[in-house]
Amino acid sequence: MAVPQAIDTLSRRASLLRESLQKSQSNTESMVTILGSFDHRLSALEAAMRPTQVKTHAIRMAHENIDKTLKTTEVILTQFDLSRQAEATILRGPHEDLEGYLEAVDMLKSTVQHFSSNKSFKGCDGVMNHINSLLAKAILKLEEEFRQLLATYSKPIEPDRLFDCLPKSLQPHSETSGHQADGGKPEHQARSLEAAVYKTPTLIPPRVLPLLHDLANQLVQAGHQQQCSKIYRDARASTLESSLRKLGVEKLNKDDVQRMQWEALETKIQNWIHYMRIAVKLLFAGERKICDQVFDGTTLNKDQCFAEVTASSVAVLLSFGDAVAKSKRSPEKLFVLLDMYEVLHELHVEIETIFEGKACSEMRESTLSLAKRLAQTAEETFGDFEEAVEKDATKTTVLDGTVHPLTSYVINYVKFLFDYQSTLKQLFQECVTGDKTESQLAIVTMRIMQALQSNLDNKSKQYKDPALTYLFLMNNIHYMVRSLSRSEAKDILGDDWVQRHRRIVQQNANQYKRVAWAKILQTLSIQGLTPSGSSSALGSEGANNSGVSRASIKESRFKSFNVQFEELHQRQSQWTVPDQELREYLRLAIAEVLLPAYRSYIKRFGPLVENGKNPLKYIRYTPEDLERMLSEFFEGKSMGEPKR
Repeated sequence: MAVPQAIDTLSRRASLLRESLQKSQSNTESMVTILGSFDHRLSALEAAMRPTQVKTHAIRMAHENIDKTLKTTEVILTQFDLSRQAEATILRGPHEDLEGYLEAVDMLKSTVQHFSSNKSFKGCDGVMNHINSLLAKAILKLEEEFRQLLATYSKPIEPDRLFDCLPKSLQPHSETSGHQADGGKPEHQARSLEAAVYKTPTLIPPRVLPLLHDLANQLVQAGHQQQCSKIYRDARASTLESSLRKLGVEKLNKDDVQRMQWEALETKIQNWIHYMRIAVKLLFAGERKICDQVFDGTTLNKDQCFAEVTASSVAVLLSFGDAVAKSKRSPEKLFVLLDMYEVLHELHVEIETIFEGKACSEMRESTLSLAKRLAQTAEETFGDFEEAVEKDATKTTVLDGTVHPLTSYVINYVKFLFDYQSTLKQLFQECVTGDKTESQLAIVTMRIMQALQSNLDNKSKQYKDPALTYLFLMNNIHYMVRSLSRSEAKDILGDDWVQRHRRIVQQNANQYKRVAWAKILQTLSIQGLTPSGSSSALGSEGANNSGVSRASIKESRFKSFNVQFEELHQRQSQWTVPDQELREYLRLAIAEVLLPAYRSYIKRFGPLVENGKNPLKYIRYTPEDLERMLSEFFEGKSMGEPKR
C-alpha cells in the first residue's frame, strides 16, 4: 500500500516541473524579441554618429601636427640663434677669449650634427653651407692660435734653470760634481747618482697646457692631424735643440774628436756625460710629459709626434759618443769610455720608458748600439793597454833603482779600474761569452800585471850593476804588491797572487844582498890569509900568533874593506828604496850580516894593526860608524849632498 502512494507523489512533482519549464521557455522567447529590437536601434545610432567621429579625429590629428611643427620650428630657431651667437664669436677670433671661441666651435658642430641627423628638414642647405664655411675658417684660426701659443710659450730653457733641477751632487757648484781628479769614480757615488732625485723642469706653463690640449683636440677632430702634428713638432723640436745648444751640446764627428788635445777632449766627454743626464732625465722626460698631455684623448699618434720632436736632438747627443767610440784608442781613454758606458747603462730604464712605442724604436736602438760600441771599444782598449805595458820601450831609466814611472802609472791605472767594478761586470757581460764574466776582471788584471813584470825584467837589464838590478826589481814588485793588497784588487787577485809576489820581493832582496855584499864580506873572512914563514918574535911587519902577515891584514883586508865600504856607501846612498818599512828591513838585514862579521874581525885582527904604525889609516870605522853610515843607504842622496 505504501509503494503506490510514493509513485503518485512523484507523478505530481513531475507534472509541476513540466509546467515550470514551459513558462521559462515562453519568457526566453519574449526576451530575445526585445533584445533584437535594441540591436537594430544601436546600429542605426552608430551609423548616425560615424561622420562626427571622423571630424573629431581629424581635428585631433591637426592639433598634434601643429604642436610638432611649433616644437620643430622652436628648435630650428634656437639653432639659428645659437649659430648667430657662435658666428659673432668666430668672427672676433680666438685670441681674446679662447675658451669662448672653442665653445662657439662646439656650438657650430652641434648645429651641423643636428641638421645632418634630421633628413626631414628641407631648404636648410644654404644654412648648412654657411655654417660649414664658418667652421672651416674657425679651424684655420685655431691652427694659427695653436701655432701662436706654442711660439709664445716654447722658449729655450736656460742652463741655470736646468742645473737647479739636478740633485745637489750634480750641480756645477757641487764639490762632488764632475770627473774625479784621479780619473776614477767611487762606486758609492755611482750608486748615489742612480738614486738621486731630479726635479721636473717647467717647459711650458701648466695653465697653458689645457688650452693646447683643447686646441689640439679640435684640430684632430676636424681632420687636421698632420697640420697639428707639424705645428707642434716644429715648435718643440727647435726649442729642444736650442735648449741643448745653450747647455753646450754640439755636433762633433770622428775627425773633430781626433784633432782635439786630450785635456780638451776629456773635458768635453765629462760635459757630455752631464748633458746626457740632463737631456734624458729633464728635457726628454719633460717633452714626453707635455706631448702626452697635449694630445691626450686624441687619435693623433703621440709616440710618432714625440719621436719627431726629439729625433734631431738625440742624434746630436749620440753622434759625439759615437765619434769617441770610433776614434783612435789610447789607454787614457779607457776611464772616460767606462764613464760614458756607465751613464748609458744608468739611463737605460728611463730611455726605454720615455722612448716607448714603435715610433721611437730607432732612438732606443741607437742608444743601445752606442752602449755596445763603447763596451767593445773599452774591451779592446784593455788589450791595447796590456800590449803597450809589455812593449813599453821608453828610455827613461831610474838611476837610483826606485819605482819606475811605468809601474806607478800601471798600478794607479789598475786601482782606478776597481772603482768601476759594477760597470766592468756589466761591460764584460756584453763582450764576453760563456761563464767567464765574473772572473774576467781578475783575468785582465793578472794579464796586465804579468805584462808589467815582463817589461820590468827587461828594464832591469839596463843596469850595469847587478845589485841595482835586483834592488830595482825588489822596489817595483814590492810597490805592486803593497798598492794592490791595500785596494779592492786584493779580493779579485786573491791571496795566492799576493803571497807569490811577496816571495818574489824577498827573493830579489836576497839576491841584492848576495851580489852587493858578498865581496866585502869576503874581506872579513879569515879564508885566504897567507901565514908568515917565521914564528919568531914579532917585528913591525911580523906575524901574529896565528901566523898571519900584518901586511896582509893591513893591505888586503882592512884597507880593501875601507875602500869597498866607502864605494858602497857613496853609490848606494844615492840609490832609493822609497818604502820606509822595506828600507829599514834591508838596512837591518845588511847590518845583521856585516856588523857581527866586522866586530869579529876587529876583535881578532885589530890588535895586530893597532900595535903598528898609523892604525887609524887602516881601522877607520868602528862598528857604530858602520851602523850610522848604513842608515844613510837607500836615501837617494845626490853626490854633492853632505853626509849626515
